[in-house]
Amino acid sequence: MPDIAVYPGSFDPITNGHLDLIQRALKIFDRIIVAVATNAFKKSLFTIEERMEMCRVSLADYPMVSIDTFDGLLVKYATSQKARAILRGLRAVTDFEYEFQLAMMNRRLEPEIETVFLMTGLRWIFLSSSILKEAAVHGGDIAGMVPEIVFHKLREKFGLK
Repeated sequence: MPDIAVYPGSFDPITNGHLDLIQRALKIFDRIIVAVATNAFKKSLFTIEERMEMCRVSLADYPMVSIDTFDGLLVKYATSQKARAILRGLRAVTDFEYEFQLAMMNRRLEPEIETVFLMTGLRWIFLSSSILKEAAVHGGDIAGMVPEIVFHKLREKFGLK
């Protein structure tokens, strides 16, 4: 039975920080499912289809990574995928508080699913999708922080040349 981890998130959009985390997690897990969340309470810049496409293209060289979408309880989704872990990235202490609460709730709901935290690579410690979008909307140079498809999609979305 392969060791499967679910890496959930909005991925609005996927960044090089996300890719770094996935690449390192592949040294631990046989397979990773990038689970793009559909959250009715969160306003996304990109549609679920656009986010999934950007993830698919960005991770095309990794056959052990699959892209899926989910709605509802993460632990139920993870269980349905036969995953043994939920993968989460931590950038700073502020991330830890929120992620710790989620991990404890998930453990309470489904004790068989572990949450595995990986520290963000130092190169990407400052990077979040929100900060990235803020820079992009104002014409900031985000090259090298996102996969090429995301770079072009953000420029297109914000009407930049």
